[in-house]
Amino acid sequence: MAFREGLRAWKRIFWRLILLALGLLGLLLYGLPAVRHLEVLIPMGVCPLARMPLLRDNFTGPLHPWARPEVLTCTSWGAPIIWDGTFDPDVAQQEAVQQNLTVGLTVFAVGRYLEKYLARFLETAEQHFMVGLRVVYYVFTERPAAVPRVPLGPGRRLRVQRVARERRWQDVSMARMRALHAALGGRLGREARFVLCMDVDQHFSGAFGPEALAESVAQLHAWHYRWPRRLLPFERDARSAAALGPAEGDFYYHAAVFGGSVAALRRLTAHCARGLRRDRARGLEARWHDESHLNKFFWLHKPAKLLSPEFCWSPDIGRRAEIRRPRLLWAPKEYALLRG
Repeated sequence: MAFREGLRAWKRIFWRLILLALGLLGLLLYGLPAVRHLEVLIPMGVCPLARMPLLRDNFTGPLHPWARPEVLTCTSWGAPIIWDGTFDPDVAQQEAVQQNLTVGLTVFAVGRYLEKYLARFLETAEQHFMVGLRVVYYVFTERPAAVPRVPLGPGRRLRVQRVARERRWQDVSMARMRALHAALGGRLGREARFVLCMDVDQHFSGAFGPEALAESVAQLHAWHYRWPRRLLPFERDARSAAALGPAEGDFYYHAAVFGGSVAALRRLTAHCARGLRRDRARGLEARWHDESHLNKFFWLHKPAKLLSPEFCWSPDIGRRAEIRRPRLLWAPKEYALLRG
């Protein structure tokens, strides 16, 4: 047993040294973007054979993690990581219809983000998001009259929630958790059984169905899903409520997509809003704002399901063999224009 543990430790050290050497070589020869192509050399890990038959989804029943041997399909605490091919979308759809679900989808469209992104986000959602199910869209904006009129299918509704205009984009990001918590305790919480919360600067490109639902759902970050824990951009300032220590954190989760049941999301948003308030009272601001606090929450309270980067992919990364069918695609980031 001790020999096996020692061998595993040496393997980890070996791969980290290889990654470091290749990364430095890429920087010297080609500049920073070349390092991204070396990420495919980092092993993602393998779901233990003993755990594979136990993996179940709340909609599709038993999952098929062995269908994707090249990627990690489960976590150390037994949550499935959903990749294309590991679930049956038809079974998931049938189960969701039988449960007579209403799914909420929230999005914040403030400032110039409204004109730039909201129409395409909603139009593509109508094509790909929870097709055949009842859906209620909640758009949070400071300009309700400017929300575009997008044709909606049967059983699909759009609600517009006014929010205060914030002075800085960082404040917009951090105010999101407070606004979501209030909405989940009100009409949204009464209308929907499950809710997914998304950023507006992306669009749907493939089926995003009930396989993405669970009691609590976290999204693996497209830019960080292969990196070792010590290199992940967690908040490291110990004074912050979002801080994680060097040995803490499982994966780095993207705040562009998260979700769960109404009760679970109320707990998540309350935790994040409380941490943000505490930091502000101390004159602090976490490195990645509400996303840093979301990562702290999911370290303390493990998500029931993880979505693979296929569910929220950045075209800037380029082609990856394991990304078979992207569901959401990031829009080009134009921060200088949109946040100016």
